[in-house]
Amino acid sequence: MSKKLWGLLALLLAFMLVLAACNSDGEESTGTDEGTKTEDATTDDGGEEGTEEEAEEPVAEESDALFPLSVENDGEAISGGTLKVAMAKDEPFQGIFSYVLYEDAYDADILAYATNSLFETDGDFLITDEGIASMEVDQENNKVLVKIREGVKWSDGEPLKIEDLIQPYLIIGHKDYTGVRYDSDFQNIIGAVEYHDGAADTISGLKKVDETTLEISFNKLSPAIFSGGDGIWTYAEPSHIIKDIPVADLVESDAVRKSPVTLGAFKFDKIVPGESVQLVANEHYWKGQPKLDGVLVKVVPTSSISVAMQQGEYDIASSFSASKMEEVKDFDNIEILGRQELYYAYLGFKLGKYDYDNSLVVTDLENSKMGDVKLRQAMGYALDVEQVAEVFYNNLRERANSLIPPVFASFYDASLEGYTYDPDKAAALLEEAGFKDVDGDGIREDKEGKPFEIKFATMSGDDIAEDITQFYLQNWKDVGLNVTLTTGRTIEFNSFYDKIEADDPEIDIFMAAWGTGTNPSPAGLYSKTAQYNFSRYSSDFLEQTLTNIDSPESFDADYRAKEFRAWQEYMAEQAPVIPTMYRYELVPVNKRVKNYNIDYANPTELHEIELVADTGVKSTK
Repeated sequence: MSKKLWGLLALLLAFMLVLAACNSDGEESTGTDEGTKTEDATTDDGGEEGTEEEAEEPVAEESDALFPLSVENDGEAISGGTLKVAMAKDEPFQGIFSYVLYEDAYDADILAYATNSLFETDGDFLITDEGIASMEVDQENNKVLVKIREGVKWSDGEPLKIEDLIQPYLIIGHKDYTGVRYDSDFQNIIGAVEYHDGAADTISGLKKVDETTLEISFNKLSPAIFSGGDGIWTYAEPSHIIKDIPVADLVESDAVRKSPVTLGAFKFDKIVPGESVQLVANEHYWKGQPKLDGVLVKVVPTSSISVAMQQGEYDIASSFSASKMEEVKDFDNIEILGRQELYYAYLGFKLGKYDYDNSLVVTDLENSKMGDVKLRQAMGYALDVEQVAEVFYNNLRERANSLIPPVFASFYDASLEGYTYDPDKAAALLEEAGFKDVDGDGIREDKEGKPFEIKFATMSGDDIAEDITQFYLQNWKDVGLNVTLTTGRTIEFNSFYDKIEADDPEIDIFMAAWGTGTNPSPAGLYSKTAQYNFSRYSSDFLEQTLTNIDSPESFDADYRAKEFRAWQEYMAEQAPVIPTMYRYELVPVNKRVKNYNIDYANPTELHEIELVADTGVKSTK
């Protein structure tokens, strides 16, 4: 490997803390800052799912010591058994069990037990050759060879083949595709645009070399390729099942909703829509027969999740909110694992629309209620995020200063101040922008002296969601802004994102969160082609900077780091979205689980999980 490439890989490795990889994402839902969507990750841990060198040994930051990363319980393992997983959630899950189509962290968390991931990654989320597939990068010719292991089978016994690697590309690129992943990254594959536009029957950049090898040709390659970026797709789809299903019908098909075929340690057995999923051991799993008989994932209301864990009803709690920490910290039947997460919550401003026919963001600052940058900045300075983190989250959240989480140490700009709580500065900015209280009632009118109401969308969730929402509404009222809730109340998770994606005219601002995945590139969330660009903001400078981050020039580590800094500074200044919080992911684990590890450098293999008792251990406290 060249010195240049080694140098790049060393810088990319340096971002490691102990991460949460958002199984292609992974999240929780409380309302004002939780309910997380996901951006695709290389690994499926999450998403959202959850998941770039080495002139010298890679530098990794020491892991946080607030909580352990693993648990090991004594006792002889029982034979089989079912791992019971409580998904803390106050509404049904969507149940879109396909990596090309799912959109939120809850579905991703379920998919993780039956993953179709092709690649495995190391502790720094670089693709290795230890998974189902390996990858060889030809930087000079902008090509990648993907080679799959022989003998790998789907859960129905059918062999994995190269057509199964090609199938997801044909779905995402299809003109009738209903998902969100046809973006600038995907269009980097040669022939993808022509296929999408109907000018070609297939994607010319995909070439089956032989029965185990796929060649992919790109317009350009960047360091993102090593963490699953640049357009490479890191999951397979069972072509023998879905190739004849019309793409427009796929999301509602039985192959996605009722009986998905998988490559992971477990396979789907019974799905109660929105409520629970029973998985059983996949006898065809390429790493060997799982030691468990199966896994049950069940939605548990956030109001009762702590009691359910206390009574030993579940072995693991996912999407567990830090606001519940005080309720469970003294239970003697669980161990609480924790790690910093690839995540940030944010305040978003609607600044345009998405043109779904042409797959483009259309920014319209002039006609947007939130088009004045000083108004957006003022709304950021008005929020007392530190108080929310302390009072509601026991300091297991912290104010975010950047749209790059700190775990990406090589790219995160610690020098950014971000939007600290400063109501005087907020008021001054509003005055400068012309939003004044002309009638003396304490509420500001617009620049023409007319009543000015801002419609705010936020998610419903656990028992603190309403309290946090009201706190933020008061923050804005304190600086003279009349902010009211869209629909008059907080909005259920799935409905919330439906409205956001549809650019509902009743939404001026919104609070949401991202599980970023393991590729630090922001293009998938903020480029002009990204459907996930929910603020609908784009500019020539923004687009050029995103292009630079994932350009061939970015193989120069210093150049890429500089472009990341430029992007963060620009987004902080323009404030189309304002980051509010980073968070710590907590995973309560019952003491009947023999071993469980959330350290991405040494994760628990799902097929190796064992139990030491037939039923969950109950707390005596």
